[in-house]
Amino acid sequence: MRLFETRPGDDGLPGAERFLAVLALITGTLMAVVDTTMINLALPTIAADLGVSGARAVWTTNLFQVVCAAFLLVFAGISELVTRRRLYLFGLSVFVLAALGAALSRQLETLLIFRALQGLGAAATLSIGPSLYRAIFPSRLLGSALGLSALVVAGGYAAGPTLSGMILSFADWPWLFALNVPLGLVSLLLARRALPRDVPRKGSFDIPGALLSMMMLASFFLAMDAIAHTAPVWQSGGWLGIAVVACTAFIRRQRRAAYPLLPLSVFAEKRFSLAVSASGLAFIGQGLSFVALSFFYQEQMGFTPLETAWLFTPWPLAIMLVGPLAGRLADRINPSLISSTGLVLLISGLISLGLVDASTGVLGSLWRTALCGIGFGMFQPPNNREMMASLPPERSANVSGVMSTTRTVGQSLGVALVGAALGLGLAVQWTLWLGALTTLMALLASLARVPLAGQALRQRRLSSEGR
Repeated sequence: MRLFETRPGDDGLPGAERFLAVLALITGTLMAVVDTTMINLALPTIAADLGVSGARAVWTTNLFQVVCAAFLLVFAGISELVTRRRLYLFGLSVFVLAALGAALSRQLETLLIFRALQGLGAAATLSIGPSLYRAIFPSRLLGSALGLSALVVAGGYAAGPTLSGMILSFADWPWLFALNVPLGLVSLLLARRALPRDVPRKGSFDIPGALLSMMMLASFFLAMDAIAHTAPVWQSGGWLGIAVVACTAFIRRQRRAAYPLLPLSVFAEKRFSLAVSASGLAFIGQGLSFVALSFFYQEQMGFTPLETAWLFTPWPLAIMLVGPLAGRLADRINPSLISSTGLVLLISGLISLGLVDASTGVLGSLWRTALCGIGFGMFQPPNNREMMASLPPERSANVSGVMSTTRTVGQSLGVALVGAALGLGLAVQWTLWLGALTTLMALLASLARVPLAGQALRQRRLSSEGR
């Protein structure tokens, strides 16, 4: 395969060593993604079995997401001191042990403790995943590698609900967690053997910055969750106020810290900052659409939760098919043009979904979600390539942390917007139009960096030709 061929002058790992290293990343990523989607479907079963309300059982998912979001930037910074390989092994170990603990839990409180630990482990692996892809593959294959990453994530989202439904049809919910144990052990063995070793950075760690980052991201996520569930204004406003104060203090700290957790200088690179903006806005549209369509399919079209999951399947399946191709093309032509084309298709898909009504039918819904998936699949890998390639390799851990945080913040904001719209009594289709609007803003950001990306591509070609 092209991804595992070695050419003279290649950076990264030799071709023969890349396969095991990327297999370790694939299994680790699949566990984190599939785990989240599987547990969402099992929440009613968990609530009934543990004798708790559905509102309390939801924290099985919420706590995982809050902890994971809070530690993304922190672990990206820590990886520079302990090396990415060691951090990844730590994250996998914690995730697997916590999965075993969750499988053995018979009380909600115990389950929540292990879910928080799973979130911690997932944050350690997800925060540096894209950075490891850059360390494993040569620069000429970066787009293809990130396309493979998009395929894995989309595959996890597609398989999670179906796998959960199959397991719950013949086994109890603890087996959803127990499934991670053998997979995690395999991933640990592969990662220990194959992940590249790097040299740790010397210097101190920005502890105040890390604490402020955790406070900022955790309180933001809690604010978005409160808005999504139409909590009292004082509750959502209080969490949002804490997030704003923490964000302000975090920025001030990063400007004067000797070794900042997130060097703000990275945002001076326009290609990077525009790619981050496009990513965040596009993920708002995606997160918003998933929740809005879930309400529409079940409450207005009368589909069951499992049938709704099947209706969503064309979206991640299209990403699986299109993402690797888009990533490969991004290694050869202007990635911003590919991303922008994908956003045009995504906007078209969201508008078409906004026009759906009860008479549309299954086939009418399927092609619309497939169009959205094709658009997002064309957008994400080239855009991620722009984020990763726009900064020097020594900043790849910071880029990876920003990439993961942007995705999490965008998706949670999209979910909150749906909750707020429903709380105000608006029709759920209106939120899809809002998603089309945020995606249009992403398109504008993507188009703004087309000349910059084209110039970088020409310089890369001249460099490869030895000029």
